[in-house]
Amino acid sequence: MDKEYAKYLLDKTRQDYNAIAESFSSTRRFVWQGLEPLYNYALPREKVLDLGCGNGRLLQIFKEIDIDYTGVDSSEKLVEIAKKLYPNAKFQVADALHPPFPTNHFDKIYSIAVLHHIPSEELRLKFLEGVKRVLKRDGLLILTVWDLWRWWRPGSISKFTALKVLRRSKLDFKDIFVPWQGVRQRYTHCFTKRELEELMQKAGFKIKEAGVLTVPQSKEKNIYIVAKKIT
Repeated sequence: MDKEYAKYLLDKTRQDYNAIAESFSSTRRFVWQGLEPLYNYALPREKVLDLGCGNGRLLQIFKEIDIDYTGVDSSEKLVEIAKKLYPNAKFQVADALHPPFPTNHFDKIYSIAVLHHIPSEELRLKFLEGVKRVLKRDGLLILTVWDLWRWWRPGSISKFTALKVLRRSKLDFKDIFVPWQGVRQRYTHCFTKRELEELMQKAGFKIKEAGVLTVPQSKEKNIYIVAKKIT
């Protein structure tokens, strides 16, 4: 993907989530069911980063655990909402590709439904490099992406593939735009489990666990990875 177009898509994603922040947050008042296996990795007194925190709802799973939580998101509007919902927590606006924290700082990093919004393999690897830098040695990254191949409209994915074949799209193969209530078209990469595993290994992580989880409310499928920083 052209670097300038990738940068445009990153900024577009931030603008899209600012534009839909209120309605998006209203549909995410609670943590999704079905992702419970991922919630038990944070331990008391650990430093935990919620990278791409949205409205901060992940805090709900940590309410009984005494952790040092920090939430960051590129959307200013979503961070404003998070601060109102959870006034005692730490939130800030930050670029996920350049997390503004010291090296080897966090014990665990959660990144729920973020990586698929980052365009191009080059920038996705940059995202993972940033995660590695601020994660402690042997620290864990708990990450999910949408498994659109299992639940999204097949015709929509095929349409974007055809446009790429005909050289009428600047997107990479397996890239699409996912609409939000007919208001915004959000850039999204359609990961496969194997592709995500290979990307994590390329970034230098050791995969501890990987699989697919289902959100019962929506039947949405999510690929998840639990990976360790080893260098």
